[in-house]
Formats: sequence, C-alpha cells, structure tokens
Amino acid sequence: MTLKAVKRIRQCQVIAIPHEKKENCVAYNIARAAVPEIENQEILCLPMPMTMDRKKLQDSHEKAAQVLVSCLEKGQSVGFLTLGDVTIYSTFAYVMEKVAERGFKISMECGVPSFCACAAKLLTPLSIGSGQLHIISASHQIEDTIDLPGTKVYMKAGRQMGRLKELLIQRGRQALMVENCGMENEKVYLSLEEIPEQPGYYSLIIVP
Repeated sequence: MTLKAVKRIRQCQVIAIPHEKKENCVAYNIARAAVPEIENQEILCLPMPMTMDRKKLQDSHEKAAQVLVSCLEKGQSVGFLTLGDVTIYSTFAYVMEKVAERGFKISMECGVPSFCACAAKLLTPLSIGSGQLHIISASHQIEDTIDLPGTKVYMKAGRQMGRLKELLIQRGRQALMVENCGMENEKVYLSLEEIPEQPGYYSLIIVP
C-alpha cells in the first residue's frame, strides 16, 4: 500500500469492503497489516458476487451504492478498499458511478497494480524502449490477443487457463505466472509448462 492510502484510511470514519465478512476479505487483511487501527473503525460489508450474471452484478452494485449514500448523507467520510489499483478492472468503478450520479464528491488514491507487483517479483520488465504493453482480461475473448506486439498481461486468467495455455502452445509462445502475489501462499511459475490448468483466482500471466 502507498503511504497516501494509509493516511486516507486513517482519516475515514467508515471503511467499506467488497465482501460479506471482513475476516475473509483479502483487501481488508492487507489494509489491516498496514493500518492496525482499522479494526476500531466502522466496517461496511458489501458483498460482490463473482458471477457473469449481469443482473446479479447490477443488483449488488446498486445495493452497495445505496449503503454508501446513506452514510454520506449523514456527513460521514467513507473509504472503499479494493485490491491493486482502483482504476484497473475494479468493481468500485461501477459503484462509484452510481454514487456520483447522486451528487457526491469522490476521490481516488492510486494503488500498486497487480501486474506491476508480479513483474517485480519475476524480475521481468513489462516494457522497454518503444515496446508495447497490453493489459487483457482473460475472462473474455482472448484468441485475437496472442499475437499482439510487445508484452501481454492476462488478468483474471483462472477459469480460462486451459484455453489460454492451449493458444500459447499453438503459437509457440512462452509465459510466466504469479499466483497470490504478495500473499502467504504465493507461487511463482517460470514457464508455461509449470503453470497448472486450474490455478487460484488471484493468478496473473505475463507473456513477454
């Protein structure tokens, strides 16, 4: 976490987390390690289902926004925890839009993107000179991305790992992966052959 993020967490009266239980929330546990006093703050648990069902996702975003708005209407300052950087594939983007529509001021603090943390762990530069960098959500269409120039980063690759590995092998490419970067059960894979077919949810692939 950045020092600025730590400062902002301490300043907030209420902390919202994208989970039904703070003990099981990765973002909360990371924040607690850096800001132990967070345990004395009011915590709002806002469950965010991991599903492709658009209706369920929209409902969860609307409910979360309503809870946040109710706190803001009381004059409380609210911080929303998220993993990595809030601008990259973050659930908060959807909730933020709904809160902003109701006229409330919102600010963001940048975090450490997961692909930067993984690249550092792997001692692998993501881009050099005029090299291109592509950040790709592997949970969607990936066939046309394999041959993009430069470095490819595949996020949310867990469920699509089998298909992604198959495509990379067909194109004669190699890959690196970090699973649970920065966590106690972190695992590093230095070749495509080492990467399991069913890795954990927090798995990120880098294709140089």
